[in-house]
Amino acid sequence: MRPRNLLIIMVDQMASKAVGCYGNPTVKTPNIDRLASNGVRFTNAYATSPICIPARAAFATGQYPNQTGYWDNVFAYDGRVQSWGHRLRQTGHRFTSIGKLHFEGEDYPTGIDEQILPMHVYGGGDVFGLERENPPARPQSASVAREVFVGDSQYTRYDRKITELTENWFETRLKDQGEKPWVLFTSFIAPHFPLTVPKEYLDRYEIGDIELSKKKLDMSGSIGEWWRLFRYGYNFDDYFVDDAHRRRALLHYYALCSFADDNVGRVVNALESSGQAENTTILFLSDHGDHMGARGLWGKSTMWEESANVPMILVDPQLPGGTVCETPVSLVDAYPTALHTVGIELTAEEERLPGRSLLTIAAAQYDPDREVFCEYHASCAPTGLMMLRKGRFKYIHYTHYGAELYDLEADPEECFNLATDPQHQSILEEFETALRKIVNPEAADARAKRDQKKRLEALGGLEAIVAEGGVTHTPPPGEKASVM
Repeated sequence: MRPRNLLIIMVDQMASKAVGCYGNPTVKTPNIDRLASNGVRFTNAYATSPICIPARAAFATGQYPNQTGYWDNVFAYDGRVQSWGHRLRQTGHRFTSIGKLHFEGEDYPTGIDEQILPMHVYGGGDVFGLERENPPARPQSASVAREVFVGDSQYTRYDRKITELTENWFETRLKDQGEKPWVLFTSFIAPHFPLTVPKEYLDRYEIGDIELSKKKLDMSGSIGEWWRLFRYGYNFDDYFVDDAHRRRALLHYYALCSFADDNVGRVVNALESSGQAENTTILFLSDHGDHMGARGLWGKSTMWEESANVPMILVDPQLPGGTVCETPVSLVDAYPTALHTVGIELTAEEERLPGRSLLTIAAAQYDPDREVFCEYHASCAPTGLMMLRKGRFKYIHYTHYGAELYDLEADPEECFNLATDPQHQSILEEFETALRKIVNPEAADARAKRDQKKRLEALGGLEAIVAEGGVTHTPPPGEKASVM
């Protein structure tokens, strides 16, 4: 394959279930749909951790949280572990980022040549999430229901700036990238809450077309206790007045997806206008998904499809457009993909990383044996949450509590847990064995909590954190944080 430039477009908290080309009949995402018609759409793409900072650290390093210690929304990527950005710099390729990174800070050696208007971890991150076994009440949970507004938010203003800066980069900065293939990472925030969205995007929808999920959270059995502890902290749904309020919130989420789609379209148009489209591979994806009210949950942080499954589309001149790849993939595949695209050979050590090039996966036949792993050690999870996807089945492991098993071909909405079905015990055991070849769940859970406890103590303990109040979301550059 001839080396090419790489344009990566990432959005934040967009569920694959909220994209037109992934089968949603209501949401309007024509530009993302156009990418799919011109490229390869991965139907079984997953976050490596269903929360921002560890997902983005895994995206950069090609390694899992339990391998790197970037556990949660406090332990941000700081350059301590090699990223594919470091390899680009070592080999003379220019790497520019525009927009959200959610790393430790601009001055850390993360392998990026130029960061344009970056957003990084603020105020130490989600310090409330450091106490997991006896988590404090989270007043900031009220913000999701409270901020279902019409108009602009900090995030929509920021995303507009990111779009304008990317268009300007293609118009004025492309000539400065040298002779080798370049990489541009444009990273947006929408449709991440707050659910505040300009009227022009709301006008594309009718409230009568919005249907709430009927799926309920199963609070029975040993896993039910895990969920009771989780819901104590992440109780977003408790702040909605009624189902009309929830439907309006979902409409606003869809409208934010359309807002994000417009920004994606402008970036792709800028690439095409630059004359470099034929020499450039495009990777579009989200860092994780959103529950959108399913099971009475909003936001991310679980292993169900709404939260963990993400849209991922690859457009490359050598790949046929309008095709679908069902082989499971994840964010750790970005590392070898970036190097493969620009023409850098993997080292022996990089060959041992869990990811594989998406270009290779997309060009091959469906692989029923490929396993994709995801883990969560962050806010409100009393113990580590882990997932394996292989073939038609998904296995979810609640450390010290139990497991779930779903047949996603027969049960795509994950309504029927097969973990207690005698006919599926052999499959359940196979998945547990496979999981333990990747990680010792109990040891990883203990290490994460040990690191989190140490950081909590360094910050003065839980009482000091609660007294300061919780930041509802990371403010973009030039904006103030909202504290509850």
